[in-house]
Amino acid sequence: MTSSSMARRVRRAGFTLIELLVVIAIIAVLIALLLPAVQSAREAARRAQCVNNLKQIGLALMNYESANGVFPPGGVADESKAGIWGGVGANNVLSWRALILPQMEATAVYNAINFSQPMSSNAPDPRAQWTAYMTVNSTWLCPSDDNPGGISPGFRAMGGLNGNFPNGTSPNNPITNAPETRVPVSNYAGSFGDNYAIGGLTPPGGPWETPINTVLPPGVPRSGHAGFWGTNFNENLSARGPGVLRGYFSYRIAGIAPVTIASVTDGTSNTIMAGETLPAQVADNNFWNHNGCTFGTTIPINWQTRQAPAIQFGSPVWTSRFSYASKGAKSNHPGGANFLFGDGSVKFLKNTINPIAYNALGSRNGGEVVSADAL
Repeated sequence: MTSSSMARRVRRAGFTLIELLVVIAIIAVLIALLLPAVQSAREAARRAQCVNNLKQIGLALMNYESANGVFPPGGVADESKAGIWGGVGANNVLSWRALILPQMEATAVYNAINFSQPMSSNAPDPRAQWTAYMTVNSTWLCPSDDNPGGISPGFRAMGGLNGNFPNGTSPNNPITNAPETRVPVSNYAGSFGDNYAIGGLTPPGGPWETPINTVLPPGVPRSGHAGFWGTNFNENLSARGPGVLRGYFSYRIAGIAPVTIASVTDGTSNTIMAGETLPAQVADNNFWNHNGCTFGTTIPINWQTRQAPAIQFGSPVWTSRFSYASKGAKSNHPGGANFLFGDGSVKFLKNTINPIAYNALGSRNGGEVVSADAL
């Protein structure tokens, strides 16, 4: 073998620059093709976990109803006894989430709660509630939540762009003896149905709601009924009655009859019990108290309310997360959100759902007929 032939063989042993660039380009194309599939698989797994979380919550609610004959109230807040906002007198303002903890295999946390005191610094001994206050089980958290500005999974800072607010002031941290600055949150809220989410709070109501005090012709469906957030106030919020809770959970209990399975005359498989929410888009989302535990179906699914600062009252800016328009269901799942129904099933509803059908699914005894084509 001559020296020239040996040199040619040596030169052919490696890639040329062009060949190397071609290989890199092929690898880049393969990665670009595979990445969406990987992301889709991950989201499918996250959505499956979210569905499982809601099913566990649904089972706990059913077990609570079986033991007590009624579903839990949205919040232990009766303003006929005392002011409700900070937790006063007979009001500890705890939400339905706290009441079903024994059915969620969280009896130890439940036993750490002093139900004669509010979960805030208004309690006679605000340190006593701190241990329970700082415990949020992963079942209450959707893995698709990107947790912007979160301190750790299930917690936000108090205030700030992505922060949240408790009801009143948080219980005292026994280490610092100062109100806790972290706020426990949840990705799942109970439905008050198609009661007004805005209505008389900022008349004439939200852009998706039937203006308050409107008399519609027979057969024309309403979007919004007297009793904002499931209370029994009238449309103008000036007096009690004739508002009734249309869904499962009212954030106040004065004048509201407990919800039973028998009262769900539209059918449990056709009535939303709970659904997803995003703490970063709801300023008052908090795990323990009544003001952060519900949503309504008059607001479109995944309506964006992430902006700050606060809403300008009297000049509705329905994109602000401080506004009443934040009281809608929302998730980070592409195209919609997961919902728990009264029969324990979990369904994914799209952003494009017919608003009339969505409101009908929110009411438990409205007598509406929901077509599968409208979902």
